[in-house]
This record gives sequence, structure tokens and C-alpha cells, in this order.
Amino acid sequence: QVQLVESGGGLVQPGGSLTLSCVVSENGVRLSAVGWYRQRPGKQRELVAGITIQGKTNYTDSVKGRFTISKDGAKSAVNLQMNSLKPEDTAVYYCAAWTMSRSPSYWGQGTQVTVSS
Repeated sequence: QVQLVESGGGLVQPGGSLTLSCVVSENGVRLSAVGWYRQRPGKQRELVAGITIQGKTNYTDSVKGRFTISKDGAKSAVNLQMNSLKPEDTAVYYCAAWTMSRSPSYWGQGTQVTVSS
């Protein structure tokens, strides 16, 4: 069973930065990609960024140029570096992992990010 453990959320002022980390334990399951979703208050959960096992990345338009997703092989982690944060980035951020399905097969527990002065 795949385990995804997130950390790094918190409170930050507008314009600030945070790095979210997702430690991935595959436990024999072959994953095809890992990504970050977020759920803003009153909104549907949306894909923010993803990275395939080959290292190909994709981002939702609202975070392009501000967020960077990367793999840390030494820690078996996928990180989301978030810069120039805006109040509208406030959300619960979830780590997610795909096998060969179109939708994520595994989810983390979520971490709260609040951008406020």
C-alpha cells in the first residue's frame, strides 16, 4: 500500500514562500506520477502540479512561474516550492499519486496553507 505523508504547511504573509514536502512510500507499488492538489474554501479540489517518474512536470495556469514541483530522490519525496504566495492560494494541499489510472489512486492526509497578513 502506498503511503503519502505531507508536511510544510502553515501561515505565511502575501508574497512569502513555503515548501511542501510529500514523503512517498511505494511499498512495491509502481507509481507513474505524483502531484499536489488543493481544495480552496467553497471550491472543488484541483490539480496544482504534477511530476511523472520521468521528471515531466505540469502546472495549473494560476501557479505557473510561482510554484515548482521537484523530486528529492535521497528522501523519496516530492516537494512543492511555492513563491509569491497570494491569499487565493489559501487551501488544504493534498499529495496524490497515480499508478496507470487517469485519477489519483492514493492520497495524503492534507496540509493547510494559509496566506494572510
